[in-house]
Amino acid sequence: MKNLKLSASRPDGARTVIDVGGVKLGGDFVVIAGPCSVESEEQTLRTAEAVAAAGAKMLRGGAFKPRTSPYAFQGLGLKGLKILEKARRETGLPVVTEVVDTRDVSWVGEYADVLQIGARNMQNFSLLREAGRSGKPILLKRGMHSTLEEWLNCAEYILAEGNGQVFLCERGIRTFETYTRNTLDLSMVPAVKAESHLPVFVDPSHGTGILGMIEPMSLAAVAAGADGLEIEVHCDPSSALSDKDQQLTPAAFALLMDKLRRLRAFMGELG
Repeated sequence: MKNLKLSASRPDGARTVIDVGGVKLGGDFVVIAGPCSVESEEQTLRTAEAVAAAGAKMLRGGAFKPRTSPYAFQGLGLKGLKILEKARRETGLPVVTEVVDTRDVSWVGEYADVLQIGARNMQNFSLLREAGRSGKPILLKRGMHSTLEEWLNCAEYILAEGNGQVFLCERGIRTFETYTRNTLDLSMVPAVKAESHLPVFVDPSHGTGILGMIEPMSLAAVAAGADGLEIEVHCDPSSALSDKDQQLTPAAFALLMDKLRRLRAFMGELG
């Protein structure tokens, strides 16, 4: 990948580690968890407390929701950001939230610890540049139809603005398969490790869209060498305003976290 200047693997093999409030992305194994959408203060705080108790290190939650239908729930906007800020104060979890418009980057950054660029905006080059100029850590999700080279070139747009705090997230791509919501491409984890120094996470929630697949794909992501996971958790998934079929209950998430810890301990023994 000769066109890559800033995201390509370094000659000495060193990998990027991003410090977000003491959480070491790319250094420690990190689980980011929380609801797809911020729907209310009570829902968000209950979920945040549950994922923190289970061992998540960061809180995800959408205040702005780019949806396929313009009539679907689009998020609470500023009210949602203020709820996330309160959840951070009460739990100590740094907040990850999506930004969808160049005009919103600066003020969303006042509430969020990490700005997420979603799959639909991966090649929104103006947004990438503006996010890069914010100086905030950026979580860049893989586009639904993008190649590895296209994905890394999008990271270059952020890095070229002088912002080295970029990490990637594989969240599934669109293929001819219709059984799952997307096709979760776990081959991208070792591929990113081979071609880039940037940390790489996996989102098994969007990657499959099927509740029963989140656990096995999370475990498989760990085995593939992912630096972390982003998982959707809701205190009452049946009432969720978006993606109710792919959000774990707090109890299911706690069980998954226990399995992840045991798998990582076993892999450590293997060396």
